[in-house]
Amino acid sequence: MRVIGGEFRSRKLQSVPGMETRPTPDRLRESLFSILAPRLDGATFVDAYAGTGAVGIEALSRGAARVIFIERARPALHVLRANLASLGITDRVLVVVGKPSAELRNFQAEIVFLDPPYDQAREYQATLDLLGAAPPQIAIAQHASKFDPGDEHGSLRRYRVVKQGDNSLSFYAPAE
Repeated sequence: MRVIGGEFRSRKLQSVPGMETRPTPDRLRESLFSILAPRLDGATFVDAYAGTGAVGIEALSRGAARVIFIERARPALHVLRANLASLGITDRVLVVVGKPSAELRNFQAEIVFLDPPYDQAREYQATLDLLGAAPPQIAIAQHASKFDPGDEHGSLRRYRVVKQGDNSLSFYAPAE
């Protein structure tokens, strides 16, 4: 796994051993950041269910001012911290240990990315409903293409879906 673009382009990242953590594929990350590019510069970005931190690190690499990583799995936290240290960016991030559906209410950010384990549909509902109560400018949910996380969550409305094979990204914004 590697950083695709920006300041840390081509830098390698460690992966979490085993099948518990599912990294966001490079091609899907490239699509995500092509879409987010106009809104990323100087933004605060949350990488919820962060795993290795690849998505949040990519956000920093491409111009985000700060990233908040939320993760609770110990093996993933170990790899996440190692990846941040190897890039020398620990001063630009906050690592929060906990469940995103509980921790997100403690932080404000312009962009929130969430990627719960695909088999935990309730996590999508809980997290998106929480974000819908105090919405960021953009919330993005990565999910299995065969799963629909819903069109509305509080004041969040889905405005775009990007599908690539078994993975999809649903983009949400506050209702106007």
